[in-house]
Amino acid sequence: MESSKNNLIGEIVIIDDTPANLRLLASLLSDRGYQVRPFPSGKLALAGLERCDPDLILLDIQMPQMDGYEVCKILKAQQRTRDIPIIFISALSEALDKVKAFSCGGVDYITKPFQAEEVIARVGTHIKLSHLQQQLQHQNSYQASQLIEQNKKLQTMNQELLEQYHYVKEAQLQLVQAEKMATLGNLISGVAHEVNNPLGCINANLQIAQDYITELLEFVKLSITVGIPSEGEINQGLQDFDLEFIQTDLPQLLDSILRSTNTIRDISDSLRIFSRIDNEQNKVCFNIHAGLDSTLLILRYRLKANHKRPEIQVIKEYGAISDIECFPGKLNQVFMNILANVIDAFEEANQNRSYNDIEAAPNQIWIRTMFVDGAILQIEIQDNGPGMSATEQTQVFNQGFTTKPVGKGTGLGLAIARHIIEVEHSGSIDLHSVPGEGSTFKIGIPIV
Repeated sequence: MESSKNNLIGEIVIIDDTPANLRLLASLLSDRGYQVRPFPSGKLALAGLERCDPDLILLDIQMPQMDGYEVCKILKAQQRTRDIPIIFISALSEALDKVKAFSCGGVDYITKPFQAEEVIARVGTHIKLSHLQQQLQHQNSYQASQLIEQNKKLQTMNQELLEQYHYVKEAQLQLVQAEKMATLGNLISGVAHEVNNPLGCINANLQIAQDYITELLEFVKLSITVGIPSEGEINQGLQDFDLEFIQTDLPQLLDSILRSTNTIRDISDSLRIFSRIDNEQNKVCFNIHAGLDSTLLILRYRLKANHKRPEIQVIKEYGAISDIECFPGKLNQVFMNILANVIDAFEEANQNRSYNDIEAAPNQIWIRTMFVDGAILQIEIQDNGPGMSATEQTQVFNQGFTTKPVGKGTGLGLAIARHIIEVEHSGSIDLHSVPGEGSTFKIGIPIV
């Protein structure tokens, strides 16, 4: 046993309230020669650290009673433990979560689900840094001064790296915000275009209806003023006010106004469905068809015919599917990103085609939904656009990659879509594309 301890290359404390994660990390690091001390809670770990002096701490963030941020602050406030490097391991992947972790005193951040090679590499790096600092403390004054100087250089380099890291994260946050603003721009433009038509109809018809009602009221006033009118006066009044035409046209105007108000109500319902705010912790039951339809309605102004091309045809092949547990607002964002990209691709490809050419081979989008093996909801969005090369297909979900001209794409839309589907819904999203024939996105969401 003593010989085995001498072969150990470092002592690591693991703090995680999930037994499976504790076992996995303990086994992984023990196999690499580390001595591992696992703790299932922050309070137990703080008590245990009074009796051991580890080289490194792996710390989960989301734990009951005391989260990882609080544990880190307590350790950094104590002289005996403040210099122990802490690596956060968490499912939280937002930039702000990572910034908070570094602000608490963490030296690194690993996102769950983690890769074994990444954990080993990062742990090894920080163990070596920890050992180097311990060696510096035990050197003689001359050697210590030399190593301290080197350590200062390392700290300067580390600070520069941290500054670069924060700069990159800040730039990333700005890109994410730009993507959100692009989605919001589509939303606002779609709603504005769709609401303007029924509002124009209501406004025009109300003006005419107001004139009709004014004439009728004047006729009624005249009848009251002159007493009982003669037959000749009635006939003359009817001719002046064209009552027969008003009797026919006024109900039609009111019906048109009613239809327009119903249209605005439908737009309002679609907007509510599309932009609903999800509970961060819990999924809710949602009708996927309602989400697709609300997204299509918001994008309808971009699908309509214009002077350059006919209408983009949308063929809905919805299957008999039930509601599923999901984050509706985030799925709607996925639908918006994919469909908006398809429309952008059509517009780019149509620049070299005449109206008649497009009319002969119209732009088309197929949307299909179905259950696969009773356990997966599959959503397919297919188009007959320009398609993508094999190289583009391998990069299309990468953050920052875009085929759009400079200034017309953030390169985040499909990267965000993949994160929403694969991470937040434990699903899959794939692309199959043939240059000159079109592309098909396949989204699979587990329903159990």
